[in-house]
Amino acid sequence: MGFPYEGADWAVVDGAMFMGWGSSMPGVYTLIAAAICVYVLWAGNRSEHKRFDNAKK
Repeated sequence: MGFPYEGADWAVVDGAMFMGWGSSMPGVYTLIAAAICVYVLWAGNRSEHKRFDNAKK
């Protein structure tokens, strides 16, 4: 698995060039990142509610 072009020059690159292009991996990575974001928002909201409830007492 070497360099995908004949010459090592940026002028020959056309379109997207990253690992996993043309497969399902970009979608999988996006789904993983979205799940992490949802978890962080949920955990932060829960923590804020606990701190708010403690401050009211």
